[in-house]
Amino acid sequence: MRGLSRASLAEVEERFNTVAGSADLGTLADELIAVAGLLDREHGLRRNLSDQARPAAQKADIVRSLLSGKVSTATLETVVAAVEAKWSRPGDLADALERLSVIAASAEAEGQGRLDDVEDELFRFGRILAANPELRRTVNDATVSGDRKRELLGSLLADKVAPTSLRLVTQLAAYPRGRSLESGLDEYGWIVAQQRERLVGVVRSAIPLDATQRQRLAAWLRTTYGRDVHLNVEVDPKVLGGFSIRIGDDLIDNTIAGRIEEVRRRLAG
Repeated sequence: MRGLSRASLAEVEERFNTVAGSADLGTLADELIAVAGLLDREHGLRRNLSDQARPAAQKADIVRSLLSGKVSTATLETVVAAVEAKWSRPGDLADALERLSVIAASAEAEGQGRLDDVEDELFRFGRILAANPELRRTVNDATVSGDRKRELLGSLLADKVAPTSLRLVTQLAAYPRGRSLESGLDEYGWIVAQQRERLVGVVRSAIPLDATQRQRLAAWLRTTYGRDVHLNVEVDPKVLGGFSIRIGDDLIDNTIAGRIEEVRRRLAG
């Protein structure tokens, strides 16, 4: 989000934080993404609720008449805050509600002491999808119902991942919002990491890193970036030796494959 929407998101997050503390965070997460899905489907409603020319009180009244008695108080007040704000484009309203849904789920996981598990599990499931074309086709197939996708993912992941991980994965499958499940998992992973103001580093290595190596690498990156960096490690034999780290747009390439490619580029030049 940019400009007006970025400022509005910060204001809505503040109001969200005041109501989320006493809410059932799992319910709040589920209801917010459901409202975002409703706005995606009902284009006329979305336009009316994001129309900057329409008085904020009028938009709030529409939301209350539509959702009162159907969602929790925390959800209702969050949605009211969102429609009272001004957005650069109509889609930013639904995007904001989805982001707050992920933040609510993250807060639930943090309260359970499982936020690290959620980060790891979202990343790992993305790699499972990449390696399983049939599963990837099914969960990304628009003709397969959201309920069927939830059932499938529940059978695969129940009792194997944190409840919040299952919630977020099934949420993405049921409400893809124009994305593949893989790209949605990456996006959610960044939002989860931001809840502790951490960066996410994707490490590619020829062999798994042991606990000591991960700790040393994390400490070096913390010193380099001035912030904690959560490490997601991919084992990739193609790197031959060494490792590479991608953090946002930054790439630290210490692989043998990377050095060979650099030599090739220099020779070609």
